[in-house]
Amino acid sequence: MTPDTALDQLRATANADKASEMARYHKIDRPYLGVANPAIDAYVKDWRAALDAPARVALADGLWRTNIHEARIAAAKLLTQARIRPDDNPAWDLIASWVPDFDAWAVADHASIAGQKRLVWQPDRVQQLEQWTTSDHLWTRRAALVMTLPWTKQNNPKPGEIAIREQVLGWAAGYVDDPEWFIQKAVAWWLRDLSKHDPERVHAFLNQYGARMKPFARKEAGRLLAD
Repeated sequence: MTPDTALDQLRATANADKASEMARYHKIDRPYLGVANPAIDAYVKDWRAALDAPARVALADGLWRTNIHEARIAAAKLLTQARIRPDDNPAWDLIASWVPDFDAWAVADHASIAGQKRLVWQPDRVQQLEQWTTSDHLWTRRAALVMTLPWTKQNNPKPGEIAIREQVLGWAAGYVDDPEWFIQKAVAWWLRDLSKHDPERVHAFLNQYGARMKPFARKEAGRLLAD
């Protein structure tokens, strides 16, 4: 399976009208084919079944480089699995290399979900995200929070999970004065998800930093908390 072959399959279900709609919606200047996500999922399922891990990484790399919206979505989906064997660094390194290319939420979120899986599998990789939090690129700063969302979900976190949770909350505290809407939204997203499992910690964060957050973000962060 080559990137060209994969693109031929994607183009077989292209829809010009839908492509135009997608271009208007995403507002990013790149090619759109107008392929729906369920169709991409079906193609990726077949590609994943036919390819070993190195070949999946190579195909994902080639698809991402095309800059075609659906190809980048497919590239991210190719690497979105709980286990990739062998899970040495190539898959994670490729995902991390995509982060400077992020320029809109849809592609960024699909790639970040793939990143979440690789971080959960090897949590020590989270330390690499520290440098992202001071990037001039807002999507890189945002990715540090989106990729670490799995650490909001433990009801009884282990000491190592607590340490990562607190580390990310430190990053979030550094973001509370950031004027970018997407950064404020990411902070709110992280806190809202954490509030389902550790509401006391979110209360403490908001008591300390909430007044410095944008009102919409403060409201969203605390939406699931009891008064």
